[in-house]
Amino acid sequence: MQIAALIVAAGRGTRAGGALPKQWQDLRGQTVLARSVAAFAEHTQITAVVLHPDDHDLWDAAGIAADLVVDGGATRDASVRAGLEALAGRGVDLVLIHDAARPLVSASVIRDVIAALEDHQGAAPALAVTDALWTGVAGTVTGTQSRDGLFRAQTPQGFHFDAILAAHQSATGPFADDVAAARAAGLDVAIVPGAEENLKITGPDDLARAGQLMGHGMDIRLGNGYDVHRFGPGDHVWLCGVQVPHDRSLQGHSDADVGMHAVTDAIYGALGMGDIGQHFPPSDPQWKGAASHIFLEHAVALATERGFSISNVDCTLICEFPKIGPHQSAMKAAIAQIMGLEADRISVKATTSERLGFTGRGEGIASIATATLVKS
Repeated sequence: MQIAALIVAAGRGTRAGGALPKQWQDLRGQTVLARSVAAFAEHTQITAVVLHPDDHDLWDAAGIAADLVVDGGATRDASVRAGLEALAGRGVDLVLIHDAARPLVSASVIRDVIAALEDHQGAAPALAVTDALWTGVAGTVTGTQSRDGLFRAQTPQGFHFDAILAAHQSATGPFADDVAAARAAGLDVAIVPGAEENLKITGPDDLARAGQLMGHGMDIRLGNGYDVHRFGPGDHVWLCGVQVPHDRSLQGHSDADVGMHAVTDAIYGALGMGDIGQHFPPSDPQWKGAASHIFLEHAVALATERGFSISNVDCTLICEFPKIGPHQSAMKAAIAQIMGLEADRISVKATTSERLGFTGRGEGIASIATATLVKS
């Protein structure tokens, strides 16, 4: 069975404020649209996105993956119909029509909609209305309205593909949503439980609330690391996993990789688990001359065991020489490989101390590092 996601993103969203339509605004590092598309990746085999004709440059710049990109119409009904017609002939059995402005839709809501389509022509999530309802005129309450049998509709709204395509093609709307179009065509639509987190971003307060909901329950840790090694006889130094030619070497019980030691201590610090000396005592001869990747791999493994992912690492080397710039990319790559991260999550940079202190006098190298750990 082939299931398609149809993400409707052709609106202008002016009530959300900002310089861009709401689907293109940032939500914790990604656009609202990108998060909505990503929510369906594990549940559907094909993704179609309906865009406003003026938004193709934004789409190209965003780098979002989709199988089809379709221009929308002047109304939501027209946009959905355009998307459905573009999907026709692709062997789609079920389609989930979703508002791009609902970026926090959960996997459980999506699964419930799909499951309900086994016994119904349509299915959609909704929340029962629990607040008292009033009628009013000119800011004054004029009466009450029973909330019995009332629901707040959400998306995705799922349907057997051929049935909803026919419903939209014969529609004489406009309709409030796809469920209304389906019911006008005589389709039965099941209600599945919605979620408060599956909010629709309409105004600027909604965008802020969505960001807060994404952060709820997350454990974010920051750790700092600092290390120093002095120079001694030798012809190279190890810095952030890279052997750099030099007329002296750094002295230490291990390979004295001052950068990697600082990064390792930053991870231990974020975990509240001390430093390298506690896990690998310098009094233990087995660590004499040990490669520092052993220490970093240990720290990363501890973070993983405790359910943390490492978001990023920032390492600064403080020295007059050797020059770090020519080796910076190799250092980033080496640290990234050891930690199992993308290189763009690793920062390695250098500064001097303006000839001040032991680093300024060329007596050694210092390093400071910060690591961010996240558990959701």
